[in-house]
Amino acid sequence: MAEAHVHYNLEERYVFTPEQKKKLLMGIGIGAVLFVIGAILVYLGIGSHEAHGAAHEGTKGAHAAGGGEHHYNPLTRIWANLWLNATFFTYISAMGVLFVAIQYVAYAGWSASIRRVSESFGAFLPFTGAVLLIVFFLGGHDLFHWTHHDLYEKGKKTFDSILYNKSAYFFAPLEAGSFPLFWFIRLIAYFGIWYTLYTVIRNNSIKEDYITQKGDFTYHKKNITFSAIFIVIFGYTESTSAWDWIMSIDAHWYSTMFGWYVFASSWVSALAILTLAVVFLKDQGYLKMVNENHLHDLGKFMFGFSVFWTYIWFSQFLLQNYSNIPEEIVYWDERMEKLGGVYTPLVIFNVAVNFIFPFLFLMTRDAKRKSIFLKVTAFGILMGHYLDFYMMIMPGTTKEHGGFFILEMGTILLFACSFVYVFATTLAKTNLIAKNHPMMEESLHHNI
Repeated sequence: MAEAHVHYNLEERYVFTPEQKKKLLMGIGIGAVLFVIGAILVYLGIGSHEAHGAAHEGTKGAHAAGGGEHHYNPLTRIWANLWLNATFFTYISAMGVLFVAIQYVAYAGWSASIRRVSESFGAFLPFTGAVLLIVFFLGGHDLFHWTHHDLYEKGKKTFDSILYNKSAYFFAPLEAGSFPLFWFIRLIAYFGIWYTLYTVIRNNSIKEDYITQKGDFTYHKKNITFSAIFIVIFGYTESTSAWDWIMSIDAHWYSTMFGWYVFASSWVSALAILTLAVVFLKDQGYLKMVNENHLHDLGKFMFGFSVFWTYIWFSQFLLQNYSNIPEEIVYWDERMEKLGGVYTPLVIFNVAVNFIFPFLFLMTRDAKRKSIFLKVTAFGILMGHYLDFYMMIMPGTTKEHGGFFILEMGTILLFACSFVYVFATTLAKTNLIAKNHPMMEESLHHNI
């Protein structure tokens, strides 16, 4: 190991080649074209898995229970797809920053050689933040039932006492049913705080590369402090943002476990992308110091947090179904019984792909140390948790008018290629290895 160590190039940089840029830009372009075509088809009523009869009646009942019937707008599915992808990649980007912060606070050495990879995730936050803002202003009225002003007018048939009692959380200090100022301020604050702390941590990390005096840990110590701040703030705001952006779609429903549920799904998705990125870089000849022991750790993370996600999913499902409280069971009714049962197979598949698949595929030690197993599992986990976000958002927004057709494929391609493009651009801006990390030697000799 000592002899091999001297051959590691700690000055290496990732080269984002013109060919790679061309492919990603083509992917973005194709995604945009498919999105436009899909949006037109959706507006014309083509490509949804609408159910008839029972689904229609179920939807009417659900709307009535929510405080008044509102007619479906074909644009809702377009806004919902944009909202779904923006929230999904927002949390993945933020989880990349969280991974770095945890490594700093835990004084972890094994991950020093891959830190720059996850560090680059956070660069996508401004893009998803802009999408969320635009979509809320253009389509928030279609996505969020609680934005309808007639729900807060006492004396009307549409008055909703439950939402009226929650109105301060959305509209304070303004009048209920007006502009949701408090909700809007929180959205701006989430992105402002997350991205500011990410920028500070990222800049200190880069400055550390230019230290010339041996034993100077100034920037490393600063990042430990800022990482601790990020973890505390993000630990709170991740939950509240999940309430704001996803849980409030089903306006009457609530779950005290929902923040943890979104965290688990987002965290394991980010781990899957991190694993794919590390394996891809190794396949391209980079990160030669990353060995099968590092891959083993990434595999253990994906395995362990897939089990953690299942624990949260099952606990939330079991407790709410057993208690049978109307405000809690409505969420599961829409996904398992109402709306013609169009989402029922997806509920079962969601558990299978996000638990059974990674549990069996990564059970052995050898599987966690082989790149082909990690690639397949990470890709499956990523697709599975995209479905998980789909199941959180689509039934509450599009009801039986949802589906998976050209619009959905185009939106995924557009966001995924955009994320990879920004990630690769950020990764190429500085050294691929944090060469002056105080624990780099531990990472180079990592063995488990």
